[in-house]
Amino acid sequence: MNGWFMPEIVVNDGTRFLSGAGSLQKPAQFIPCAGMIQCRSMPATRKFLPYLALGVTILSLSFAAFFVRWADAPAAVFGFYRLGIATLILTPFFVRNTILSQRKPQPHSLRGWILILPVLAGLASALDHFTWNTSLKFTSAANATLLGNTSPLWVALAAWLIFRERTKGLFWVGLALTMFGAVAVLSNDFLQHPALGLGDLLALSTGIFYAIFFLFSQRSRTYFDTLSHVWICSLSSTLVLLILTLATGSGLTGYSPRTYLVFLAAALLPQLAGYLTMGYALGHLPASVVSPTMLGQPVLTALLAIPILGENLQPVQWIGGLVVIAGIYLVHRSREAAPDPIPGN
Repeated sequence: MNGWFMPEIVVNDGTRFLSGAGSLQKPAQFIPCAGMIQCRSMPATRKFLPYLALGVTILSLSFAAFFVRWADAPAAVFGFYRLGIATLILTPFFVRNTILSQRKPQPHSLRGWILILPVLAGLASALDHFTWNTSLKFTSAANATLLGNTSPLWVALAAWLIFRERTKGLFWVGLALTMFGAVAVLSNDFLQHPALGLGDLLALSTGIFYAIFFLFSQRSRTYFDTLSHVWICSLSSTLVLLILTLATGSGLTGYSPRTYLVFLAAALLPQLAGYLTMGYALGHLPASVVSPTMLGQPVLTALLAIPILGENLQPVQWIGGLVVIAGIYLVHRSREAAPDPIPGN
């Protein structure tokens, strides 16, 4: 299914094809049933799993800002340890998965341009981590979070203009509500610092890199399983962040035991739990749907900051959170209202 939900339709002459694919496939063995068409769709439990994965992703990534604040380390170093530790943990599972997959027939070759997809996703992820972590030193956390989460806009525009994905009016209404709701949640601090400075420009570039990560990940997941995609992506991100660490003259050692524990926690929760579930979701849902859903992350971060950091939310921020939830709901409803195209077509 290329990671997308495409019902298999079998007609009474034994010919089967994927709904919306636009091309017939090899005839399947089927007992003729005059005048009938059968549609084999994904079981309800499997259709629910991508949305459950998105929920776990949002919850896991909501702790990322706290770990950045608790770690007494430069931006590149924090990103290097976060992704590097996660990559090391995944390596034995990736090796085992690769050995097992070699015993099965592979529908695609892993040579050539196919391998570049998760590598480019990893490059975008590394630059996303580096620019966002650095922006926190020059602007407020609210500004960095708000501007860094403009990725849904760039993803939606790219999916519409470049990849020709069909989008309903309901999608754009949901996207607008989600963006406005996120602005409301973060408005209290943003209004105190409305001018765009270096930190804000870095955060805005984070949103662009995040969008590129989503788009390449969506394409990568049409060829790679979740584990392989995440491991290759994480490895390339780790190497890029190592180069950035050395280029900025930051040291890799000499930090307190508390900071190393924060590195480990960031690798386990936001990176492993967050990006594995995100990678799974991107194999079943388009990036133009996954990206707006990620705007639930700053909302949940703001809610978690109440007990963790003792911060309080204003009434307009509570309302903004409800608007974000309503916008995300409309974005997902827009996907149910129309068949999805096949990724890469």
